[in-house]
Amino acid sequence: MSRVQLALNVDDLQEAVTFYSKLFGTEPAKLKPGYANFAIAEPPLKLVLIENAGKGGSINHLGVEVDSSEKVHSEIARLTDEGLFTDEEIGTTCCFATQDKVWVTGPAGEKWEVYTVLADSETFGTSPTLLADGESGEGVCCASAATGEHAESDSDAGKVSSGSCC
Repeated sequence: MSRVQLALNVDDLQEAVTFYSKLFGTEPAKLKPGYANFAIAEPPLKLVLIENAGKGGSINHLGVEVDSSEKVHSEIARLTDEGLFTDEEIGTTCCFATQDKVWVTGPAGEKWEVYTVLADSETFGTSPTLLADGESGEGVCCASAATGEHAESDSDAGKVSSGSCC
């Protein structure tokens, strides 16, 4: 099964969780400080909410969740054959999960990921933040090619740093 992922920045996570729970008739599949995701059956959608004060209502990034690492690797090959630059992350921790993924950038700078979840994690991520606009720090998470970082100290474990995502 594949489904589209939509990652939204929200100003107030609890308010957004309440709204989207009502809108889609389901509770979050995962709820952590500054982060929630919904696995919506109908329509098939992975909705990710990232608390990012002052950026509410904007798209953080887009994605396609697939069911295996093999599909991620086949997408890497296909996208490369299409002449698209790919940024691959195999076995990365992002969004409170260990994942295999590949990132591509659309014509207007929008970030897309094709990914599979390998296991849950108690930490948000271990990789640097990929900046959505290259400068402002409005982030897309977990890509190795950029600046900005997730909260990583023991006292920050499980927190999403400002501008981070997924």
